[in-house]
Amino acid sequence: MKKALFATPQDAEAAFYEALVKRDLDAMMDVWADDDDMYCVHPGGARITGVERIRESWRQIFAGGQDLNFRLREQQIIHTMMLAVHSVYEDISIAGQPRMRQPMIATNVYQRTERGWRMVVHHAAAAPGSVKSDVPDEPATKTLH
Repeated sequence: MKKALFATPQDAEAAFYEALVKRDLDAMMDVWADDDDMYCVHPGGARITGVERIRESWRQIFAGGQDLNFRLREQQIIHTMMLAVHSVYEDISIAGQPRMRQPMIATNVYQRTERGWRMVVHHAAAAPGSVKSDVPDEPATKTLH
């Protein structure tokens, strides 16, 4: 199976959240690099390193069967020629439940590879209680050369 080509880190991030919402393990792993040095930290969890362990962690999450919706806000982006770091707040809701879950803060790191941009780090943790901001929902982007 040939992996998709993500022309930008934003394309890879959009595919990551789409795979998460659809609970599509193949699409999720398509976003990730094929590197055993990559890692993932799920909220409240330990650091998981390597392709197979990360795949298994997502398989277990998707097996839970919850229909999740994500709204990203307050994106902060640092972008170099070979690496991009996205820090976002994830507002998560579960289908059929009347209220939103506690927001998460996620750091997503993407690396440019010969096959386009790929995720190498996802680290999510619960945001401190009642996080509010006057910052608009537009991403702040820094490009370093």
